[in-house]
Amino acid sequence: MTTYSDPPPSSGPPGQSFQLGMLLNDTRYRGYTFQFIATCALVLGIGWLVSNAIQNLAALGQDINFDFLGQAASYEIDQKLIPYTSTDTHMRAAFVGLFNTLLVAFLGCITATVLGVVVGVLRLSQNWLVAKVMSFYVEIFRNIPVLIWIVIVSAVMSQALPQPRDFRGEDAEAAMILWDSVAFTNRGVYVPAPVWNPGSGIVVATFLLSIIGVFVFRRYARNLLFSTGKLLPTGRISLAILIVPSLLMFFIMGRPIGLDYPELGGFNFRGGINVKGTLIALWFGLALYTGAFIAENVRAGILAVSKGQTEAAAALGMRPGRIMNLIVLPQALRVIIPPLISQYLNLTKNSSLAAAIGYMDLTGTLGGVTLNQTGRSFECVLLLMLFYLLISLSISALMNVYNNAVKLKER
Repeated sequence: MTTYSDPPPSSGPPGQSFQLGMLLNDTRYRGYTFQFIATCALVLGIGWLVSNAIQNLAALGQDINFDFLGQAASYEIDQKLIPYTSTDTHMRAAFVGLFNTLLVAFLGCITATVLGVVVGVLRLSQNWLVAKVMSFYVEIFRNIPVLIWIVIVSAVMSQALPQPRDFRGEDAEAAMILWDSVAFTNRGVYVPAPVWNPGSGIVVATFLLSIIGVFVFRRYARNLLFSTGKLLPTGRISLAILIVPSLLMFFIMGRPIGLDYPELGGFNFRGGINVKGTLIALWFGLALYTGAFIAENVRAGILAVSKGQTEAAAALGMRPGRIMNLIVLPQALRVIIPPLISQYLNLTKNSSLAAAIGYMDLTGTLGGVTLNQTGRSFECVLLLMLFYLLISLSISALMNVYNNAVKLKER
């Protein structure tokens, strides 16, 4: 066997003094040299772009100034999660739009995920009709631009649903549903609003702890299954953990949470919560479109799992539902999660199409009305880019944490 007592020539002999040429010829320093050059080039490029923008703005008699954010916005926003009036500042209006963007992104991601998983699994069904219907949904929705679906859902909300006056009188053309608590109208959906009385915070805290308890129990049940083979009825126990403690605390505290039901008064409903039709149109348009792509990701992840494992589980007498939940999907997640992150990012960025139907999101407030009123296009676009960048990086960070938790861990 041949042995080498000296290091490779490119690394330099021991004790050799540092020379400038080693930055390129020595493998110990070459990587750092290229990284330093790339960093300098990037900084110089960004500096040139900023300098060029400042010079062009100066030529137009403008400067970069964010004082406009403290001025009165002077416009209304119909859908808002935080208190806002037209006398509030542009900064406040921008945050209202930001929360509206986060709301539709959250609702859209949840709905698209549920829809995509169901469709992806059913597309592999042995039932020919079910598989073809799911394939039809996937091909139709993912091959037509998302803006068209948003406009279609918006048109259905505004044209097909009844007006509030149609709910009036005994001979009303339309009726409320769910014990006269929910009304679908062309002005949006009216649902009961919670009324928080003293003691309601304890009930909410109990419910949040119950959610944590569900995750803890399901993890314990999974570890027990892997270590001993004992299978607990996780569905029923999880439901009991989620509902029973909160329900008991609700009655112990004297039922502190009530409901404010919507009632028809004049030409519109009063009370309750009005979920605007523009929010619903954007929400379902994005969810239906993105759900088709997620369904394909789910189908690819399931097909990536060896069919022999499914056959082995069936030979042991496991039911198809348990095979899918316990064997196939946990392994398929390693294939599903990475492209799923991209779909979440796409849905969030596609929410900027809200301007087409009048939903006041971040693009509609900061990048729309505020930009037109103040004329500060550079500042508004810069802030708009920063907000979307932070949202996207946050989603990527959270999903990557989950991806690291489910990925295959080697010894």
